[in-house]
Amino acid sequence: MRHESSPEDLVRAARAAGVTDERLLEAVRVTPRAEFVPAEHVASAYRDRPVPLPHDQVTTQPSLVAMMVSAIGLTGGERVLEIGTGYGWQTALLARLAASVVSVERWPDLVEEARRRLVVRGIENAEVVLGDGTLGVPARAPYDAVIVCAAFTEVPQPLVTQLRTGGRLVQPIGPGGHERVELYERRGHGLVHRATVTSACFVRLYGAHGYDER
Repeated sequence: MRHESSPEDLVRAARAAGVTDERLLEAVRVTPRAEFVPAEHVASAYRDRPVPLPHDQVTTQPSLVAMMVSAIGLTGGERVLEIGTGYGWQTALLARLAASVVSVERWPDLVEEARRRLVVRGIENAEVVLGDGTLGVPARAPYDAVIVCAAFTEVPQPLVTQLRTGGRLVQPIGPGGHERVELYERRGHGLVHRATVTSACFVRLYGAHGYDER
């Protein structure tokens, strides 16, 4: 008999990837990924794999989402900046784990999809902003944690500036397609590297402090 995939499959995948934070695992369990993917991919929502989105974007693999969120060590009171919203599943996880989330997405239709899906789930502490993610959202700074879901060769300086001292930032560092997901901590003079989370493949980070689209 064929096994029907479920949120529990994503919890198992996160555990297998080394995630031990029970708050995070519970968030993965109760945040239905099927509600945050395009309709044609609902059947594969609970498989631990990326899902295509419009504009040649993809969702991040769920176990990788869990690893990146785990790395920033949320305890419940943080203000989080997310760069790259997609359809908002990671945003929904962050909203459950932190006090508030500001998420920046550069595609207007993805912004609308994410906003709609978050409203359907009754999530009120996440704000999705249309804009250049490399610029962050200075009006809402400082942030206790920043999570970047696209790759560039360095951390954009505005994101460093908007992160409070002692705050954590996780970002794939590389050219797009072959990255190391790195964890940093903000100290007085800038970022200090804390750990390499994993290797992974991400789309490129475009913007004023990222890749040029031209």
